[in-house]
Order: sequence, then structure tokens, then C-alpha cells
Amino acid sequence: MGDSRRVGVAVDFSPCSRKALEWAVNNIVRKGDHLILVTVRPEGHYEEGEMQLWQTTGSPLVPLSDFSEPHLMKKYGVNPDPETLDIVATASRQKEITVLLKIFWGDARERVCESIDKIPLDCLVIGNRGLGKIKRVIMGSVSNYVVNNATCPVTVVKIHE
Repeated sequence: MGDSRRVGVAVDFSPCSRKALEWAVNNIVRKGDHLILVTVRPEGHYEEGEMQLWQTTGSPLVPLSDFSEPHLMKKYGVNPDPETLDIVATASRQKEITVLLKIFWGDARERVCESIDKIPLDCLVIGNRGLGKIKRVIMGSVSNYVVNNATCPVTVVKIHE
């Protein structure tokens, strides 16, 4: 792709993932890059054929113009928040980048790691919820798993409260 890079940001549309997205836009993304938001939905019994078709490969890359439309995103089971949409729309205009969304279904830890090779990504930015030690042991940390299993450089953006 020449000078263009594929910068991934793992998002779940929480304040933590918004912070990671802002950090990526302010510190990594440059003119001509592709900013790819990677989101993972829980596994479920989806009726629609498209979701069954994409269960293993993930959705097609969804352009910003489409994932800004609530009625189009409803079929994916994704509801991007207004703040995230504002961040990526502004970045797209100001930095002259292409913004895309890729949706996977399943375990977030595994699917984020798989997205690195499937898309493929040059680097990934992920937020850290700041779980305590006990919760991290019980629930598992997505960012910790990704850092230890990813095949590209990973930046973890911590939330300071």
C-alpha cells in the first residue's frame, strides 16, 4: 500500500474505547492512512443469513458513510455512539484518511487477534478498562490477551480516572 497504513482500533463504543480512538487519531494516524475500527459482537443465534455468512470471516469493511447510518447498522447489531462517530468523521475530514468498520462475532480476545491477520493491520490500538486484579483473573483482560498474542505492534491506552 505504499505510504498508506492500516491502523486498527478495537472499539466497543465505551468511554475506554473512545479514549483509545482519540489517542490513535492524535498520535498515530496520518494523511492517507486507513483507520479501521474493529468491533466484536457476542456470539448469538442470528436469524439473518448475512450474519451467519459473516460469522467466521467477519463483516465486509463498512465505510464511514454506512456506519454513520443507524438503520444500516441495525442489521449488524451494532450501535455506534455519537461521540465515536464525531471523532472519526472529524479525523476523516481533517487528516484525509479513510475510515472503515469491521465487525466480528465471538470471543473478543480471539477475534481481535484474528482481525490483525484477516484485514490485515499494521498496528492496533486498544483501550484498557483498568480491571482490578481479581476481576482480571476471573473475567480475563482483552488487552492483556491481545498484547501477548497479536502479530503486530499493539498500543494499550489506559484510562486514568
